[in-house]
Amino acid sequence: MNPLLVPMDTLVDYASITPSHVSEAIEQLLAKARAAIDAAANPALAPTWDAVVMPLDDASEPLWRAWSIAGHLNAVVNTPELRDVYNKMLGPISEFSTWVGLHEGLYKQYQRLRQSAEFPTLSPSRRRVIELALRDFKLSGVELQGEARERYAANSDRQSQVSQKFSENVLDATDRWSLVIEDIHRLDGIPEDTLASIKDPSAERWILNLKMPCYLPVIQYAHDRELRRTIYHAYATRASDQGDHTLDNSPLIEESLALRAEESQLLGFQHFADLRLQTRMADSAEEVLDFLRQLAKRAKPFAERDLTELKEFAKNELGLSELHPWDIPYASERLREVRYAYSEDEVKQYFTEPRVLSGLFEVVETLFGVRLTPYKINGWHEDVRAATVENHSGEVLGYLILDLYARSGKQGGAWVDSERSRRKRLSTVQTPVIYLTCNFARPQGERPALLTHDDVITLFHESGHALHALLSEVDEPGVSAFAAVEWDAIELPSQFMENFCWEWQVLQRLTAHIDTQEPLPRELYDRMKAARNFQSGMQTVRQIEFSLFDIQLHNRVQGLSIAEVLTQLDQVREEVAVVRPPSWHRFPHSFSHLFAGGYGAGYYSYKWAEVLSADAFEAFEEAAARSAASAHQAASNLGTLDPETGMRFRREVLAVGGTRPAAESFSAFRGRPPKMDALLRHSGMLEEATR
Repeated sequence: MNPLLVPMDTLVDYASITPSHVSEAIEQLLAKARAAIDAAANPALAPTWDAVVMPLDDASEPLWRAWSIAGHLNAVVNTPELRDVYNKMLGPISEFSTWVGLHEGLYKQYQRLRQSAEFPTLSPSRRRVIELALRDFKLSGVELQGEARERYAANSDRQSQVSQKFSENVLDATDRWSLVIEDIHRLDGIPEDTLASIKDPSAERWILNLKMPCYLPVIQYAHDRELRRTIYHAYATRASDQGDHTLDNSPLIEESLALRAEESQLLGFQHFADLRLQTRMADSAEEVLDFLRQLAKRAKPFAERDLTELKEFAKNELGLSELHPWDIPYASERLREVRYAYSEDEVKQYFTEPRVLSGLFEVVETLFGVRLTPYKINGWHEDVRAATVENHSGEVLGYLILDLYARSGKQGGAWVDSERSRRKRLSTVQTPVIYLTCNFARPQGERPALLTHDDVITLFHESGHALHALLSEVDEPGVSAFAAVEWDAIELPSQFMENFCWEWQVLQRLTAHIDTQEPLPRELYDRMKAARNFQSGMQTVRQIEFSLFDIQLHNRVQGLSIAEVLTQLDQVREEVAVVRPPSWHRFPHSFSHLFAGGYGAGYYSYKWAEVLSADAFEAFEEAAARSAASAHQAASNLGTLDPETGMRFRREVLAVGGTRPAAESFSAFRGRPPKMDALLRHSGMLEEATR
């Protein structure tokens, strides 16, 4: 039996999936979905929800679940065989998606449904599904005719191929690079657990790679400056003209930008940014640019101050008269150690992965009233583990599947995917299945894995995305969080969760020293807290740089050559950056968010949503301040872990998904529109915060 063809209410046996299962399942499910769409589009059919939308969901859900699983496996256990079959099926899937968007008969059926007598009687969620579908039909070219229609279909198909190849090149360029070190002294300064992870078990040598658990410790801690430069150069030039030309993403970047410009013009928009912003909170590219430049104006003086302090420290204390980009992480870590008397490696000893996970689960239970309980599944790799999400009566609300360690054949970074969404079917509820993927350092021997504090923040970030789906009370998949929440608001729950990683009451739950089992000492926490905004100005302008670069690339009527892309990046850096990388740096060539991750003309979403998340978290700070005056509440020592505010956040933000505009959900929680003040205060970029 094909594991990808099990009923929707059955959990998948991932370990049994083979590449042949992927092609077999996709071909069968595509045929069924096409037949269902043609049946639903029959003009003789009564335009009702039960006759049109429900059969479509019944037929499309199994297809998109199978394809989601195939894409996920291709990202986390990539093999030549799986890659081949995935690419083979990518064409038919892209063609099908385009065909659906261009299906005039189905579009007219939705128009009839919108105008029917039944429409006002439908639930608000179902009415929004229909309205969003009509919007998306128009954005999918359904009103195009003749040659424009054919060109749009070809464009959509090619965009999916370009995106996939870009991603493959980055993965292959990352996996293929290694550096053998036989002199242990060249690795002086690098933490022992990192050295153990890169030690060749068969010889007295160490093999460096470009995965984050290796790259970051080398660039931060290696005393050998030339070694830092070597690994920096390798990482900065991945998938570019500076390395293996068979993996050069230059032509793919050019083609992607040209295709996006053509797509937007075919649909009647001036440029790709205008097209993308039809489904965002921001109304125009000008609004995005104004937002980013306002933020840059506030942040750049702090960034300049950060860099001046770092240069002075590097010159006076490290003997580095000139601070190169490969020196900055190293010098920054030394300055942090001197100024705040701790290192990231020291802090890491308290964050054992089992303790962090159990602490995260406790935080979720306290805030949102649900339990996460370990659950055994047949995963795609031995690293995989799972948990059920249950309410206090034991009802299963969803399944969380975690894959936390870096390895060969697995894409870098951290992300959340949805295998299936919550859906109500008569008296039963289909529960969501969510993947949470990270790339942390593996355990060494019998000792548990150690996470940096940044790793912990990443885990909490991704848990916010997962909770957005797992705590959904949305009955219709078409308005689930990942299907309908505006892209520039989708980061609200994830960035909101990051804030708890700095709270004393939370860190007590997350920490247990690997040797002594003692929680994080208050004195060390105070030093961490004091260092929270260390170089926040530099970090902020770096994110603004990426966001401005993105929106400027897509705020044009035509594509760009790779030389023009690099020139555009230089112009953005001239405007906002304080650190200028060398001319051979090829950042765009591995910028998968833009060219393979769906963030094209949307990278600003991180900073936009950060305003929302900081303001939302301020509600928990306000609750903590109010409760501090109450002897009863003070005795509970929950701080910002306020269950009442947490349940309100769950009810007004997490549970409603995309059933209403994100601005309405935020206002329902906060009682007003968002303000930038909390973000600036949390980042230490208010003048009064620095006095």
